[in-house]
Amino acid sequence: MAGTVGLLLLAAGAFAVGAYPVGVSELWAWAAWRLGLGEAPPPVVAAVIENIRGPRILAAMGVGAALATAGAAYQSLFRNPLVSPDILGVSSGAALGAVIGIFLSLPMAGVEAASFVGGLAAVATVYGVAHVVRGHEPLLVLVLAGIVIGTLFSAGISILKVLADPYNQLPAITFWLLGSLAGAGRKELVLLAPALVVGLTPLLLLRWRIDIMTLGEEEARALGVEAGRVRFIVIVAATLLTATAVSVAGIIGWVGLVVPHLARLLVGPAFARAAPVAALGGGAFLLAVDTLARGVSMVEIPLGVLTAVVGTPVFLWLLSTSRKGWG
Repeated sequence: MAGTVGLLLLAAGAFAVGAYPVGVSELWAWAAWRLGLGEAPPPVVAAVIENIRGPRILAAMGVGAALATAGAAYQSLFRNPLVSPDILGVSSGAALGAVIGIFLSLPMAGVEAASFVGGLAAVATVYGVAHVVRGHEPLLVLVLAGIVIGTLFSAGISILKVLADPYNQLPAITFWLLGSLAGAGRKELVLLAPALVVGLTPLLLLRWRIDIMTLGEEEARALGVEAGRVRFIVIVAATLLTATAVSVAGIIGWVGLVVPHLARLLVGPAFARAAPVAALGGGAFLLAVDTLARGVSMVEIPLGVLTAVVGTPVFLWLLSTSRKGWG
């Protein structure tokens, strides 16, 4: 309850930051008007709330929740608190897809679609490699394959940056790779909302089986959990969340690494308890960072830069205060 109230207060504060501040009284007046209980606010107020700042605030909360929940799922699945949502190369694949879209001069919708497909393709390739390679521990093969495929896709990004037009395409590629929600609108919300529902639902339904998976595959099988099937569903759901978040906002690090740590510190290592807290905390964290990015200077600071600046000291503090071992 306290977390939800805090998130709402952050959202109200985010509306007040920008070239045209929207106060709490104006938000109330707009909400009453939409519910048919009051007069219409000035057109500029409605336009800012509905078309500019409102979609961006919702996108920040959605992207943050997606990355944090995916990070919590991967950390539980791999039993490693240092795992982040891009462990299987999804961020590199999504980035390569977006860079290809920019290189081909596609519209923004095409760039986002290419990014989404690239992220899914990267993880599909990783999973295919892991399926072919036999005789090794499955999770280890997935991690190593993710590192290799991610490196390969990063090399593809570097090649396209060399070939891109240095006056138009290269700046766009660089800006996209740094992460931003400046272009988030209703179209992005249409993409983000279904992905959140489809990605979060299986993770929440499998929360107890995910907790059992942290005991190890042999122990999970002994307790009646189909380890391979659960691992596949978790990877697909977390990949969908991450690929969608990257396609909407670009590469944003640290959210999926730091926030799940903080969630486990607050409620314990059980995924059933940590996942909802991580989703709420991820939305609040990215919303606060995005508000800071818009308000700290005249030029908007890329989100990837700010999340690193904020996330690094927080992670070091969590690392120094947390207990040894998993959880």
